[in-house]
Amino acid sequence: MYAGIAPRRLATRTSRQNLRSRVRYHFRGDAEGCTLRLTLGCLLGLELRRVGSGRRLTFGQTGERELSDWMADNARVCWLAHPEPWVAKTELIASVDLPLNLDQNTGNAFHPYLSDLLSSARARARSSPIAS
Repeated sequence: MYAGIAPRRLATRTSRQNLRSRVRYHFRGDAEGCTLRLTLGCLLGLELRRVGSGRRLTFGQTGERELSDWMADNARVCWLAHPEPWVAKTELIASVDLPLNLDQNTGNAFHPYLSDLLSSARARARSSPIAS
């Protein structure tokens, strides 16, 4: 399970994203702009690669397509309307086992493994050639 929010509360403002755009990006975006996609792809063993100018890290066209297909078959979305979703997310993380959330979730038993997995994947990608 993973908890995300829309809009996000930023340091100086609230993001303009809505739930529809966030969910759409989770299902159709790429690992560079979506922590959930990065996490799922790494757990599924997809290879994170540098793309474009070399600054962006994604699973490449094939890997991102595989991840989207996997998510279409396996991921489900539920939502809760809340006037301050960032508050609801904090409360949810504190009370429910959400192993895929890293932010605010350092006490979760899966956190060290997942953090190391993502760090290793990023390091391998940054030391590899840019994917064509």
